[in-house]
Amino acid sequence: MRIRHPRPCYNQFRHVPSAMKCPFCGFANDKVVDSRESKEADSIRRRRECLKCGKRFTTYERIDEIPYMVVKKDGRREKFDRQKVLNGLLRACEKRPVPIGKLEQIVNEAEGFVIESAERERKTSELGELIMNRLRRYDKVAYVRFASVYLDFKDVQEFMTELKDLLKTKEPEVRAKPAAKS
Repeated sequence: MRIRHPRPCYNQFRHVPSAMKCPFCGFANDKVVDSRESKEADSIRRRRECLKCGKRFTTYERIDEIPYMVVKKDGRREKFDRQKVLNGLLRACEKRPVPIGKLEQIVNEAEGFVIESAERERKTSELGELIMNRLRRYDKVAYVRFASVYLDFKDVQEFMTELKDLLKTKEPEVRAKPAAKS
């Protein structure tokens, strides 16, 4: 009897097909002859048959439950939370002409950045820089709003320094040419 599972049993960003070696002969190819969910539905038991020696063995698949972490400025570790990042961006872009699709793209890039880490964690400073750089491309006002919270300015002078840097690196605006008179 074969059981189909509607939900994936792996993290879509980290799935890398790897050869399951036969414990008897070490051959890398096998076929699944039976799959069953465990009683607690937290793993899948698979009976496999080696294509070389014909012997059968059992494997178990579990969902990867080690969370991705962010390291705060004070050293605390916290689970990466997509919604928290999106909420911060939404606040920064309130009443600004930034499409939600662009914000979703920034959140996806931030999540990918954390997932790519070999240690399964990133510093919030690295994550904040990535988000600010992306936001800066789309809307300068939203960038300043986000930076004012993220960079935690101590006084007006620090804030003014950031604004001056922003004005120095301002990209030239593309203006429409006036229509030619006929």
